Amino acid sequence: MTPQRYQHSWPGIWQCLAGIVFACGGCNAGAATDTAPVSALRGVYTRLAPALAHNAFGQPLVLESAESTKGLTGDIYAVVPYPFAAVSTGMKSAEHWCDVMILHINTKYCHAVAGPQGTRLRVNIGKKTPQAMADATRVEFQYNETRTLQNYFAITLTARQGPLGTSNYRIRLEAVELPDKQSFLHLTYAYGVGFAGRLAMQTYLATLGADKVGFTRLAPGADGQTGYVAGVRGVVERNTMRYYLAIDSFLASQRESPAAQLEHRLQSWFSAVERYPRQLHEVDRPDYLTMKRAEVLRQQTLY
Repeated sequence: MTPQRYQHSWPGIWQCLAGIVFACGGCNAGAATDTAPVSALRGVYTRLAPALAHNAFGQPLVLESAESTKGLTGDIYAVVPYPFAAVSTGMKSAEHWCDVMILHINTKYCHAVAGPQGTRLRVNIGKKTPQAMADATRVEFQYNETRTLQNYFAITLTARQGPLGTSNYRIRLEAVELPDKQSFLHLTYAYGVGFAGRLAMQTYLATLGADKVGFTRLAPGADGQTGYVAGVRGVVERNTMRYYLAIDSFLASQRESPAAQLEHRLQSWFSAVERYPRQLHEVDRPDYLTMKRAEVLRQQTLY
């Protein structure tokens, strides 16, 4: 079946899947000399210029989602007000990726570990409430810098297995330099879903996720009313947005003093998701902040 893509200008999977992000490309790390990736991403920027300039997100952002028999994908394209050097320095670090990932409400733990086969991120995914490490699902991501140029980079995270029958996680962030100290980002989040995963998804969507929606506006129905996409595309869109906002919050925090960065990230992420309460509201600010401060402290220890 040909994947259906949904592009629009509007801005866990079940509880434990909800915390995993991001998608990958090739895996040949290191510096590269060809400029094809730069031209390709700038071409996307030109193509999306009208949607980036005029949308209901209130910021230059386009969200797309796709569903096929092989799995699910979410893509976000955005212009961010950070110089490329700051974006590159901030995101080309496995430890900084853990600073990003822990912001998501379902991420319970993240720790970067270097080994003979490269750097891996040990990530635990769980509930939206405080949870013991033993009760959260461990997913190990391989971290790779897949392409580095003077004005372009791509980072990938991949995992063979995820929670509840999901597999082949592919997480990718690529960025290119723009004029006026801005950067253009492309974030992708994709995974495969097997039989067990589809059963778990059906259960989630029939219970805890029954009233959850994504960001894509549907065509008016017979009653003339419009709604939002729901189901598995809604799941992908919500999580892609959560992690884009985490990246944005992390980059913004780099302007603060080191002592103030963590609190800035936490406050900024919560404020950002609350701009879209229909899709992203889960808990109140004090509960989120208390839980995350404890989880950040816990991830200083290697489990």
